[in-house]
Amino acid sequence: MLLALVAVLAVVEGIVRTDLTQPLFAVIALLVVLPTVLWRRAKPLLMLIIVIVPVDLLLPDSALYSSLFVMVNVYAVYRWGAGRDLVIGSAILLASLALTFVRGEGFDELVGGFALLLTVALFGIAFRYRAGSRRRSLDRIRMLEREHLARDLHDTVAHHVSAIAIRAQAGIAVAGRDSRAAQDALGVIEAEAARTLSELRSMVRVLRQGETAELAPSAQLDDIAQLAGTRPGGTVVVVEVARNDDSIPPPVAAAVFRLAQESVTNALRHARQVTRVDVRVEADAGGVRLRVTNDGDVAASPTPGFGIIGMRERAALLGGACEAGPASGGGWIVNAVLPRAGWAP
Repeated sequence: MLLALVAVLAVVEGIVRTDLTQPLFAVIALLVVLPTVLWRRAKPLLMLIIVIVPVDLLLPDSALYSSLFVMVNVYAVYRWGAGRDLVIGSAILLASLALTFVRGEGFDELVGGFALLLTVALFGIAFRYRAGSRRRSLDRIRMLEREHLARDLHDTVAHHVSAIAIRAQAGIAVAGRDSRAAQDALGVIEAEAARTLSELRSMVRVLRQGETAELAPSAQLDDIAQLAGTRPGGTVVVVEVARNDDSIPPPVAAAVFRLAQESVTNALRHARQVTRVDVRVEADAGGVRLRVTNDGDVAASPTPGFGIIGMRERAALLGGACEAGPASGGGWIVNAVLPRAGWAP
């Protein structure tokens, strides 16, 4: 479209204007260099050099008004050119202005040309910065998404592998006297392993470019009830969700579910002689509060692992906080508070 418009204007101008010393040569020269706009993004500096020579140097007395299309190439240098292109391009443009002054076209011509070039260059730099800022923003979003997937990956593996390990221990314990119970334990292990592999494949597809994961609805607060029940070994998990009005944003609800899941998993894996795990979730106008306690024995010097670090990071990304540590009366306690309006820094 631009090529056709400029070409028509150049031909009309060559016919109409009477002050041109070489109108035919001027029109032909412009039409020859006009296609440079097609490659202005791929090779902006080379296209600028090609168009500057005939338009500005060879035809100083037969310059067409339509030759202002050169500004498109000037813009391209500052918008898409590399650092070296910017330096060399600026030197060429300044040399062209100096030549204009030497030819005796007057100080006004010099100032006007410099103002025009400066304006176009600033436009190119401004859009270049804007595109770079947007690209950096998208890269940051992708990084946060990958961190989120990494946390989900840890939670998924830890939860299912813990279930597999517990079932395997229970199966070994009863295998000698109850073969049916051992077979049931193997069935549960097989199901948990298949579910783990399916979720892992789904996450890996997200990390691979050009592939998408199978999408599933985000976990809600009511889904935390799935964590309740009696685990092999006799540990009882009790879940209470208070005042859930189903208006909690999905990212917040999903984060609370993951925090509760990780807290229960940690209790089953790391606490000694644990008999009960209590999960309480309370939602109100301000946000969601999660409290998970267990009555197990705690190691003398517990060291936070990646699970607890991931829980804190997950809560912080939504503008909340999560703390975990030994309870004053014994056992372990996890407290998390997430605002209703999830916020990511």
